[in-house]
Amino acid sequence: MNSENTLLEALCIEIKYASDQKVEATMPVDNRTRQPFGLLHGGASVALAETVASLGAFKSIDPQRELCVGLEINANHVRGKKEGIVRAIGIPLHKGKKTAIWEVKIVDEQDQLICISRCTLAILPK
Repeated sequence: MNSENTLLEALCIEIKYASDQKVEATMPVDNRTRQPFGLLHGGASVALAETVASLGAFKSIDPQRELCVGLEINANHVRGKKEGIVRAIGIPLHKGKKTAIWEVKIVDEQDQLICISRCTLAILPK
């Protein structure tokens, strides 16, 4: 996957593992991803979560005939984080012919929950 000149590059999101059953990615908490009060920006967490869910759904489709796009995402921001690295772990809750639903947990270095998200993706014909 080429992340050059994308949001992944801007936020330094790194894909660590990707399959149709699980996706893991990391993102730094630094000047690129903090809000003005010094904490991880909720929007950065959502961008990380949707990246993970989208990649997982993509791994489940036939890319010659289909594409997947975000349809809905929600996120509960459970704990603040000022610095370090967060890790997102996504697993599928539903893999259908027209939709996929992924749960993404974002945790800190001690595996404490920072954010929990659910993303619904539409699977469309090309």
